[in-house]
Amino acid sequence: MKYTLLVIGKIKEAWMRAGIDEYIKRLKPMVTVKIIEENEEKISPADGASLKERRMNQEGEKLLRHVRPDDCVILLDTKGKELASEELAEWIQNKMVGGIGDFYFVIGGPYGNGKILQERANLKLSMGPMTLTHQMARLVLVEQLYRAMKINRHEPYHL
Repeated sequence: MKYTLLVIGKIKEAWMRAGIDEYIKRLKPMVTVKIIEENEEKISPADGASLKERRMNQEGEKLLRHVRPDDCVILLDTKGKELASEELAEWIQNKMVGGIGDFYFVIGGPYGNGKILQERANLKLSMGPMTLTHQMARLVLVEQLYRAMKINRHEPYHL
């Protein structure tokens, strides 16, 4: 099984990078983890809606170049489905039983996700009603993936 995080932008804060690295280290005995970072498209607050949508779709195209047609794409999206940790673990487990081995978790840029990503997603996943930076979303995501693996292995989860 393989988890690939397809993300726009880089992690700038050392403390956040350390947290992400810690959860990836914990995941590695259970699953192969890879992070692919693509550059953010420059969007100005003065840009019109159509230009912003075009830039978000350009980001989506860069990310989706790494995905094959049969791969499972989970898009983090504020309008997505909210799942409890146990529900996410069950969703992943059900996909694995169904023959899915490669999971692509997509975190778009700070302006959101264009239609190209939204249409390709097998699951749109929300991390709740609070707004998180796309960098913070990456940290929360790897923690939840670790938690899901522990749940599916029937192992206790304690920090």
